Amino acid sequence: MSGARPGLAAGYTPDVRAMQRDVDALALLRRSSAREGERESAAWLVRRLAAAGIEDVAAAPYRYQRSYALAHCVHNAAGILACRLGGRAGALLAAATLFSYEREVSGRSQWLRRLLPAGEGANVTARIRSRSERLATLVLVAHHDAANTGLIWSPRLVRASAARHLRRRRVDPFMAPVEFAFALAIAGAVAPRRSRTARIARFAAAAVMAVASAVDADVGRGETVPGACDNATGVAACLDLARAVAADPLEHVEVILALSGSEEAGMGGMAAFLDANADALDPARVFVLGLDTLGAGSPIVCSGEGAMREQRYREADLDLVDEGADLAGRPIPQRWRIGGWTDPVLAAHRGLPSVSMLSMGPGYFPNYHHPSDRPENVDWSSVESCARIAAGTIAAFERRVNAAAL
Repeated sequence: MSGARPGLAAGYTPDVRAMQRDVDALALLRRSSAREGERESAAWLVRRLAAAGIEDVAAAPYRYQRSYALAHCVHNAAGILACRLGGRAGALLAAATLFSYEREVSGRSQWLRRLLPAGEGANVTARIRSRSERLATLVLVAHHDAANTGLIWSPRLVRASAARHLRRRRVDPFMAPVEFAFALAIAGAVAPRRSRTARIARFAAAAVMAVASAVDADVGRGETVPGACDNATGVAACLDLARAVAADPLEHVEVILALSGSEEAGMGGMAAFLDANADALDPARVFVLGLDTLGAGSPIVCSGEGAMREQRYREADLDLVDEGADLAGRPIPQRWRIGGWTDPVLAAHRGLPSVSMLSMGPGYFPNYHHPSDRPENVDWSSVESCARIAAGTIAAFERRVNAAAL
């Protein structure tokens, strides 16, 4: 058995023109999470994969909210009530709500979602079987829904902190102000009830929660952006990688393409995929590789992510990407801590080896969640470089599997 397969490392040539056509086609669809546009996108992907000669393709419907706004607003409302109550009851309610809120935004436990109105989305999966006995599975993930915009995603606001992010290779948790507000609410509740400090703390906490609810509601009502960079590029790269693997299947590694929906609404599609395949995904024999927002600049991988508490990715999994970049003849991607979420973090929560690859431009994430996220603003050299590193990572994983089989 050989080591790295040249067809997926040095010999892999991304079909950039095909990826451009795919991004153009997806950007024309209004791919709102768990709505008709997402289902239309899923139907298009099924046809596209079938046209590429991949036979084992399916669309899987699921139920999920169309936005994270309502779940967030319910938590904020409970926090405001805790500020109003004060005392021991207020402190306990604020602490319990903060615990639930962190699990909601991290995707660890979205229990509240089961009680809220939901729409219907669709994941698309494709399976490319190994050439010989299957010893491991690589799951290639990209979300095909697109984000809603809002005032919070104004390019001016995004650019304001770009230099700081780029210097630190760290994006502060998006929900940090809300997390601080809950901590302030708890402090204000346990302080002497009638003290001026306690009243100011509870008032300030409630004000931040109210503003956060207004921001979330604005996004929930916002226009769905074309989503060319985020994340038609990731989908297009997955399609091209699937083409390459289908033309020359891996020896002992089965590849599953998981094109998920509702990532922007809270990773609902990825959760549905993991639930449906829980018995088949053995942590000792699987690797999850996520591709998201590839056309923004230099390739990066997440060393950790989270809108509140950080979920760290394992060093051994990040090292596999470094090895893949070396096989592909590309610079090793920078490691970043990002302040939001990507689908692979759910796999990491479940103990599955996972990495999330993105790209980062000189202006942070250009056109992020904005109507300007259009095909003409995609950095195609960035997409090509990310695709080559992803191919190298697949080759590196196959090499490890083959070496273990000797």
